[in-house]
Parts: sequence; structure tokens; C-alpha cells
Amino acid sequence: MGLTGINFPLYPELRLVPPLVGAQDELATFRPDVVLLVNPCSLGLAGLRQARALPVPVAASYHTDLPGYAERYGFTMLRDPLWAYLRWLHNQADLNLCPSRFTQAELQEHGFERVHVWGHGVDGERFHPRHRDCAWRERLTHGHPDAPLLLYVGRLALEKRVDWLRRVLDALPEAHLAIVGDGPTRPELETLFAGTNTTFTGYLRGSDLSQAYASADVFAFPSANETFGNVVLEAMASGLPVVVPRSGGPVDHVFEGVNGILTDPADPDDLIRGVRRLVDDPLHARRLGVGARAYAETQSWDAILDSLLDNLTSLIHSSHYRARSAPWLAGRARQRRDRTGQGLRL
Repeated sequence: MGLTGINFPLYPELRLVPPLVGAQDELATFRPDVVLLVNPCSLGLAGLRQARALPVPVAASYHTDLPGYAERYGFTMLRDPLWAYLRWLHNQADLNLCPSRFTQAELQEHGFERVHVWGHGVDGERFHPRHRDCAWRERLTHGHPDAPLLLYVGRLALEKRVDWLRRVLDALPEAHLAIVGDGPTRPELETLFAGTNTTFTGYLRGSDLSQAYASADVFAFPSANETFGNVVLEAMASGLPVVVPRSGGPVDHVFEGVNGILTDPADPDDLIRGVRRLVDDPLHARRLGVGARAYAETQSWDAILDSLLDNLTSLIHSSHYRARSAPWLAGRARQRRDRTGQGLRL
């Protein structure tokens, strides 16, 4: 079922579907065991209302720090109203999921209830040190493959603070930087980095992305508003030591001196110091890269999805919903055969 969305004026790449759409017939035909609202904001409100009409249990997952983004974009007056709206919406769900313990604590501080962690996994075969490629390293360093190669992967948007990396290059003139990704601030960033050892690749996918990760030496990620930070885990799986702010979802996965370096999220000079430590000590950088890969191997998608299915199956089997759900839902719940929720419909 496709739905038409409109571009959000403050963030054009975000498309919103009005909350008045009707999906009652589709939901009734599909007969879900549970409805999962992913990053609910506008369409999620319609999903919540229509799930309640069935009735079936509702889980909602929080993935984007909209209040934090509003503040980064200079719309501080919207921060508290956004928190209030999201709290009101999420607290109507029977279960709330978020991608990290850091985000869980933040949501609980803002009054969100029934919050559990549903992390993200990484494909350890797609992102692996063996994808290191001499040709890609030549390309990303403009023909200087022996130079230290720093890497950023992600959207090019204000909240990512990619501009902080310009100061890193000024402090480390021997280093090269590859910026993988695209977004609304790319023109400004290309102007800012003009004349430096920087390569903009645009979006990369498939083997190109895997090789770009594995061909670098250090992953430098300045963003402090990540609820998880998928790219950080992908870099770790690729065998890179990571330098990230001590803020947001990456804090769950980056351990100082084991697989990366944590820096002061409000101090760009601390980011410089963190990257410099790895550039000046390649042996230490390689040790952290080995630790990063070892940690990433524990974060498989199978393990992460098993945890999600356990949470949803427990919700379906809750006495609250067995008592008031439609008969077909109660019958389905009784037929579950194992802890993974085999046959779960959502």
C-alpha cells in the first residue's frame, strides 16, 4: 500500500504522510498480531488510531531526535513542543522501542513510558576488513595511498557537523579525508573544504561502500544527535577505529581504548585531539580497529531481531490483550510455538 507524502519544509528530505489517511480495511484484511509504528510523527498517529479500533497491541519505535534537530537548526522554540507531542503520542503505545540505552535514558527523562531498547545490527560480511582495496585508497587519497586516510560516512546536513572536520584537516595537513554521502549542505561543504585534501564521493552503495570503509584508517564522526549511528557500527565492522562524541547512540558501542575514542561533544578541539592520537600512533589505531571488528561481530542482525521478536511476542501474550483482543488474535497468540514468535504478523 503506497501513500503520498509531502516534503517537510524544515527538512526537505523528510516526507510526511498526513494523519488522516485510512488503512482500516487493509489492517482488517491483513489481521495483524501487533502494529509497529516506526518513528511515528504524522502517519503514526493514523496507525495508532486505527490499530486501537481493531483492537490489537501497538508498539512504537523512536529513531530520530527531532527535538535535537530543531535546536540545531535554530528553531529552539519548537524543541519543547516537539517533546510534548512525541511524549503524548508514544505514551499511548503499549510498548516503546528505541535503538540505544543513551536514547532510552533521554526518553525516560522526558516522561516516555514503557521504553525498551531495540538496537540495530550490522552485516559483518558486507562490512569487513577484507574489502580493503588499493584502487579505492588511491581514489580517496588523490593518488597518495601512504597518507593517513580519514573517513566520514553519512548525510551532509547541518546536524551532522561535518564542518568540524575542516579544523581536523587544518591541524593534520598530512592527512586526507573522504566524505561519503550527500545532502542539503554539500555545496557549502565543498566550498569550505576547497583546497584541502578532501574527496567527496556522493552516495555509495554495495561493494563500493564496503571498499570505501575498509580502505580508510580512521572513522571520524562529529554528529552528537544520533539515536544509534548505523555508520559507526559499519565502520567498526570494517575494522576501523572510530572517533565519536560522547553523546547519543554510539556511546553504547564505543569503549575508550578498546575500539575507539570518545570526545567532548561540545568541543571541536577534542575531536582534533582524538583523531591526532590515532594518526600519530598507527599501531594503536590498528589495535583499536581489531577491537572494533571483534565488537561488531557480536552485533549480528539475528541476535538483534530475536530480541525484537521476544518483546513483541511478550506484548501479544500479555493478559491485558488476551482479555480484550479480537478472538482471532487470542487464538493466534495461543498458537505461538517458540520464543521467536514464529509466524508473527506485523
